[in-house]
Amino acid sequence: MIDKSSLEFLSKLSKNNNKEWFDKNRPVYELAKTNFKEFVTELIISTAKFDSSIKHLEAKNCIFRINRDVRFSKNKAPYKNNFGVILSPGGKKSFDAGYYVQIQPGASFIAGGMWQPPSPQINAIRQEIDYNSAEFKKIIGVSAFKKLFGKLSDDDKLKTVPKGYDKTHPEIELLKHKSFIVVHNLKDKDVVSKNFLKQCNEVMKAMQPLNSFLRKACD
Repeated sequence: MIDKSSLEFLSKLSKNNNKEWFDKNRPVYELAKTNFKEFVTELIISTAKFDSSIKHLEAKNCIFRINRDVRFSKNKAPYKNNFGVILSPGGKKSFDAGYYVQIQPGASFIAGGMWQPPSPQINAIRQEIDYNSAEFKKIIGVSAFKKLFGKLSDDDKLKTVPKGYDKTHPEIELLKHKSFIVVHNLKDKDVVSKNFLKQCNEVMKAMQPLNSFLRKACD
């Protein structure tokens, strides 16, 4: 489980996001980092029971660094105020559909699918939806799916019609998506609960058919 002290560290980091404070509190960070890594190890084992494509993963290769890349950002804060992990067959640098968990005080969530895939993949996904819209709509129309996620995130959609499709296409709104992701928000009390691993698996299991469809489209 995620320790309360890990959330407390992240909360303090968000208010003291500088190298001097971080270096002074590095021992606390190392404890929180170890706690998160142990959680991710268990998450991989339990998730592999319903998605065998990620059973080969190691926690250390799935967790994102806490250091921010500030080279091209106006925000020069050196550290992220969250712990993040992605479980994807090709690793965290691939564009495979996967499962993402972010732990951040007041803003934790579980997400899944594919975020801004490159042109070859997005074209393949749109083609698969075009050919198999009934299958795709069945996946996102399941009651458990709608209860946990509502619908596909609309945050990343084209305002115009994608190239190669007509505006009268019956599934044009689905085809406008540039990302195919779903999100389930979490409360802090969920994150530190002894049932958090179980909750993650329930949510991620509901995402699995979506990930399977997206991976099949890109094969």
